[in-house]
Amino acid sequence: MENNEEGVSMADNTTINPASSVAEIQTALESLHDPRILAVNEKHGNDHAVNLTKLRGLAKQIKTNQELAIGLWNTGDSDARLLSLLICKPKAFGLEELDAMLREAVVPKVQEWLVSYVVKKSPHCEALRLRWFDDLDPVVASAGWELTVTQVSKNPGLLDLPQLLETIESDMKNAPDRLQWAMNHTLAEIGISHVEHRERALAIGEKLQVLADYPTPPGCTSPFAPIWINYMVGRQA
Repeated sequence: MENNEEGVSMADNTTINPASSVAEIQTALESLHDPRILAVNEKHGNDHAVNLTKLRGLAKQIKTNQELAIGLWNTGDSDARLLSLLICKPKAFGLEELDAMLREAVVPKVQEWLVSYVVKKSPHCEALRLRWFDDLDPVVASAGWELTVTQVSKNPGLLDLPQLLETIESDMKNAPDRLQWAMNHTLAEIGISHVEHRERALAIGEKLQVLADYPTPPGCTSPFAPIWINYMVGRQA
């Protein structure tokens, strides 16, 4: 990739016509591919090679475009799918459509953005949470648990929090990685948001020791539930 005189990649200034076709946008994305970014992302199970800040910059140029978003999603390319999730209309997708998309979104970052940027804004959010929560595919189930995290804080009346804690206590220790992470997030959110369940949430975290040894960079909060809960409660105080 050639550089200009200031040492900035020419692709850093990529501009795109909002009326561009799927093929033209894919070409623009390919010009932004960075093997160093890909190498880092692959360590986390991802396969996108475009800096996410640059991806957001393209999305701002394109603006909302549902037809184009669907076309980009259908390419199956992770960079194109991430861009599609930034320019789509979340409320325009039907329940079955979102269900199918989630089951296709095996790449962690694509699933994360689909759930966070689209499903959570959809009128089908709760219906999908219920559908995915007990799915036999742990990757699909992890999406149901991530949606549950939101309901723990925003709509706890929809949930049986004591039953959730029982399920976490019995199943989280041996759950596959992505499902385990989402269950742990739910455990932490219960402890943070509901003082009446905090003692039990802390006890479950200490008993299971899930993510207790997770390498945490300086300045970041450990995902180990007891540390996470106590830190967030302390901030609220």
